[in-house]
Amino acid sequence: MRQVFDLPARRLEVTEHRAERRRCACGVVTKAAFPAAEAKVAANYGPVLRAVAVYLMIGQHLPVARTAALLAEVCGAPVSTGWLAGLAAEAAEGLSPFLDQLRAQLVAEDVVHADETGSRISGARYWFHGACNGLLTLLDWHPRRGVEALTDMAVLPFFSGVLVSDGWKPYWSIDGIEHALCCAHILRDLASLTGSPAHRGWADDIAELLVEVKRAVEGSVATGTGGLSAGQLKAYRSRYTKLINRGVGALPAHHQPGSVHRDAYNLLRRLRDQRHEVTRYWDDPAVSFTNNQAERDLRMAKLQQKISGCFRTLAGAKAFCAVRSYLQTAQKHGVERLDVLTQLFMGEPWLPPLAQLPP
Repeated sequence: MRQVFDLPARRLEVTEHRAERRRCACGVVTKAAFPAAEAKVAANYGPVLRAVAVYLMIGQHLPVARTAALLAEVCGAPVSTGWLAGLAAEAAEGLSPFLDQLRAQLVAEDVVHADETGSRISGARYWFHGACNGLLTLLDWHPRRGVEALTDMAVLPFFSGVLVSDGWKPYWSIDGIEHALCCAHILRDLASLTGSPAHRGWADDIAELLVEVKRAVEGSVATGTGGLSAGQLKAYRSRYTKLINRGVGALPAHHQPGSVHRDAYNLLRRLRDQRHEVTRYWDDPAVSFTNNQAERDLRMAKLQQKISGCFRTLAGAKAFCAVRSYLQTAQKHGVERLDVLTQLFMGEPWLPPLAQLPP
């Protein structure tokens, strides 16, 4: 026996809807309604084709013209670029229930990651912001990079858990948030000092300690102990303090701005003054070692710009953020992105499970 798996023939399937009218004996005429989500006008493309088009443009970052060519050649659907250009806004219009629930769930989470990146929208400089964790993703843009943008995003001002970030100052200005610093950034800063004989030793040793504790925490979770013991924490903290003191001892009495000694001093001060934020993952295995989650989620906005060019309009960037938040959150829950897009164009957007919300 031999089997051949192939795609079906290229063709559009047309469904005709007929609405009947009936006149009652009293004279009143009753007319059946057309399916509101599918048959909007006399002739239109259906929710599945709309879902595929948005998936290609926002899920796979294809430019509009290439999406039109693919749909015509592969699916036998000769759509226009103008029609395609309006689909993201149409999809975003139906996402209000999803975005409201997404924000509520992020606010209720114990740990959230945040990051921001610059981009060109309509020829001007704007900022994409992200708030996320392993199951949820919210992306948005704002003309500002700082606190005003974080406030308008309506997550962090109401959040009271642990925020994992790269240490950017505006995050620390929001009241009621606990913080954890991205140790990938710390490791890069430590690596930048290894070219200096005066600082190579202690910088390498602190980096090794941070990675060693990370592996120990992961090992404790894997074996079901749920974290490090009090004895382990005490020993690690003692080593951490000794290494910082060793680094301080390697500093000269005077160091010029811009010198490697000044960089070492600034890093040592951060490791000392924010030691709890640097080592928060030691005590709480739920806190990530890095902020890679936010960087990965936010990278899609940069990828869209690289492949399809800059965003032409503010409304287009807003729609991209809404739809991309929807797709990435669904993907994190193991739900097919084409399925949730089809649901969206059927007028019933998928919503993330509510199990994460507190009673």
